[in-house]
Formats: sequence, C-alpha cells, structure tokens
Amino acid sequence: MQQTVQPELATALRTGPFHLALRAAITARGLALHRLRLHLAQRGVQVGVTSLSYWQQGRRRPERPESLRAVRVLEEVLELPEHSLTRLLGPRQAAPTEVAGPATRPYRDLIAPAVAVDGLLATIASPPDTGLHTVTHIERVRIGADRQMVRRDSQHALRAHRDGIDRYLALYQGDPGCDIGAVRVRGEENCRPGRVRRDPEAELLVAELLLDRRLRTGDTHLLGYGFDDAPAAQPSTEYVRGFNSGAGQYVLQVTFHPAALPVRCHRFASRAPGEPPYETEELTLDGHHCVHLVASSLSPCLLGIRWDWE
Repeated sequence: MQQTVQPELATALRTGPFHLALRAAITARGLALHRLRLHLAQRGVQVGVTSLSYWQQGRRRPERPESLRAVRVLEEVLELPEHSLTRLLGPRQAAPTEVAGPATRPYRDLIAPAVAVDGLLATIASPPDTGLHTVTHIERVRIGADRQMVRRDSQHALRAHRDGIDRYLALYQGDPGCDIGAVRVRGEENCRPGRVRRDPEAELLVAELLLDRRLRTGDTHLLGYGFDDAPAAQPSTEYVRGFNSGAGQYVLQVTFHPAALPVRCHRFASRAPGEPPYETEELTLDGHHCVHLVASSLSPCLLGIRWDWE
C-alpha cells in the first residue's frame, strides 16, 4: 500500500528532475542504499549500491531496459504512486561517452605573442581542448603601494566534459618588464603545482595544476590557486582574463593599497589582443579601495579592468 506522500516529496515528484525526486523518496522512506538494494533483490531486480548512488546524485541515468524495470520496482519499494519516477526520465536519450563542451578558441587567439603561447603549450603536451569549462571563477588581484601587482588569487569551479581529467592549465602573463622567472605559483585548495614552463621574453608562463582526483564526465571540481608577482619595470595599469571557451560566471576584484589609489577605473571586453574594446563601463572605488566586475554566460573573449594613475 502506498503511503501518503509528504509535501516536499510530492513537489519533487511533480517538478523533478529524476535524481532529486529519487533522493527525496529514499530520504522519506528512511532506507539506506544497501537495504534498498536488498528490497529490489527480493523482487528479482539486481541493482548495485553504486548505481543507486549515482542515480540519486544525477551522475548516471537509468537507460537500459533492466534499469527502467528497476525504477518501476523502486516506485513499489518506496511506496510511491505508479509512474511517478519513470515519467521523470522522459524519452530515452543517447548515451554519449562525452558531454559536449562549449565552443573553444585556441589560447593563441587571446594572448600575444601567439608563437610564445604555442611554444609553451607544446612543452606541456596537452590537448587543445582541456576537457574542462568554467562554472564559476572568482579572482582577486592586489596592487601594492608601489603601484605594481602583488598577487592574484583564484577560486575556480570547473566541470569536466570528458572522462579522465586530472589537471588544469593556468596561463599567466606578467606586466611589461617583469621577471617571469621570479613569479611563484601556488596551489592552495584541491590541487598542487605540476610542471611550470616560462618564456622570459614574452613574460609568460603556463602552470599545470594537478587535481587531487580524476574527474569523470559531468563532475565538478573546486580548486584554489594563485600567483605571487615579480616586480615590473613600470606601474601596473590593467588586469585581463582571457576566456578561450564559454564560462558560466566570472567575478574579478582589484584591490588597491591605500597609498596608491587610481584616479579612474573601468571594465572592458574585447575579442583579441590589440583590438579596441566592444564594451566599456566606468567603475567606482568602494570604501575598501576595491573595484569589481561580474559577468555571466560569457563567450570566448578578453575581459578585464583598467585604471589610470594620473
């Protein structure tokens, strides 16, 4: 006999998606996954605990005929209305080995000189498509009392669009005249520095950040990393982030030392190095000597903040 469905569960069954409704039903029934597997086995359905876990996390979707039969039996075990879970699966989908990644431009289109970018990436021997795209990226840049960049810190949430991803590549170009050999790479959360390659003439480096786990298609990963800058030949006047593929959300904050405050700041976006911006907006320093930008649903571009000292 089916029990009265709790309001929260009823909402999940009505609106989905499947994995959230399944999770809500398991929670409402109070069954551990190994007990749920036993109930299914007693009804002649063999499903592993791992599969049940993946189904309720949204990492896998019941597709095969035996899996769809298991879902129908789950409705019985969990005392749910008939078809309440199966209807949330909708029509059967193809089972690709990879999810489609966003449109990608080569890094050489976003950093000059392009030949230096190609040379550095060749030393790492990485594929053109790293298999990752940005969900959210929060970046903080600090400008010191000498008007030069001191450090950059990143909190980066990424999603894999193919299996086996275990590293992220970070490209960094210093201000004109900087000693790129003195720039320090920091891996602070859920990653550690691997190979680091530098081009002193281009003031450019590429850092391999090794993740603490191997990602599968659809997995997300949060990593924290940063760069400690080396002194440059002149004051810093901008910070630019290049997006070689689409991104969900990007937040950039630039913090200035109280003894070195700019007279003007503005955000800008352009399509390639040296091209005039197609978007600009004036920014105002807040009470903590910061300016910031927030951007969503980005296509490949260059996005940053510039400031004037006089």
